[in-house]
Amino acid sequence: MRTISTILVMITMALLTLLIGAQTHELDLKPADGWVDTKIDLVAGDSLHITASGHLQYSTAKQPNGPEGLPRGYWDLIRLMPFNDGGRGALIGRIGDSDAARPFLIGPELTMRSPVAGRLFVGINQPANDSVTGSYGLKISCTAAAKAEARAEVTVAAFTQELIDSIPRRVSDASGNLGDRVNFVLIGSSEQVKAALKAAGWVVVDRTRNDAVLSAIVASVSKQGYVTLPMSELLLFDRVQDYGYAQADPFQVVASRHHFRIWKAPFQLSGQEVWAGAGMHDVGFDRDQRTNGVTHKIDPDSDKERDYIRDSLLQSGMVIKTDYITPTDPVLNATTATGSAYTSDGRTLLVYLGEAQQ
Repeated sequence: MRTISTILVMITMALLTLLIGAQTHELDLKPADGWVDTKIDLVAGDSLHITASGHLQYSTAKQPNGPEGLPRGYWDLIRLMPFNDGGRGALIGRIGDSDAARPFLIGPELTMRSPVAGRLFVGINQPANDSVTGSYGLKISCTAAAKAEARAEVTVAAFTQELIDSIPRRVSDASGNLGDRVNFVLIGSSEQVKAALKAAGWVVVDRTRNDAVLSAIVASVSKQGYVTLPMSELLLFDRVQDYGYAQADPFQVVASRHHFRIWKAPFQLSGQEVWAGAGMHDVGFDRDQRTNGVTHKIDPDSDKERDYIRDSLLQSGMVIKTDYITPTDPVLNATTATGSAYTSDGRTLLVYLGEAQQ
């Protein structure tokens, strides 16, 4: 009899756990609402199922659209929208409210597992002050993860002072002019680095201006927002960067973008590949003091971009640990190879990567 009672209690508790774990929320979303706080706090591994219905009618569109949005057209290349690869009027979401929280497409239906912890926000992909009527009705179901990943308890190899001091403090151009400082280090395989950056919304930039023009033409034909411009080659460890990455506005809006270069270091950390990176935030245009030509103007507070890179990678769900280390004789005040001044607290960000959380 006790055995039967025990089984019944266990079944009841399991059912209660399921009922408590699965939460359903409904809300109406209007174009003027901007980003809407769903009041849903997620942890990594939580399951989300979102469905949406309804229609919007833009004054410049010939027909109404649903949560999938309007098909991208040529005018979308100059529209500033939260999610450049999505159509105008598409239902989008993001997890967290930091600048590094990258929007993702929801559309009429989405099932996903949250890669990171944070508050869920939803919105409509459109420029500010667009003339539109209508609304969407959303139903959001959230099921708690079966178990939390205790990544904070993972032991990682120490990045020693000797190792950080073996990395040059700054990169240089082909003429030997010193430039951006090395402000972050990634520890992980090439596959992990590429996967984490892709998940965090970074894209590989074109290597030459001709490639950029070609990509712009292809982008306009395929109606995809173009988000990269060519990145000049700089040197570290006596060679040009292995990869360049950026997050930017559409092709026509080139004044502002987050970007960095990374080089594979000539040493490993306990069998793990090490990647040294130099990141800056372009915020406008400036004069190249070497050639009097036009170049990008940078945010002089270079630590903001370092920390933006950290926050964006945390969105990937592949970060085991982050830390900071200060090299001997840190760079506190310097200029880029084109002559733009910048400052720093001198610390270098360390990001340890692992596999994506399931």
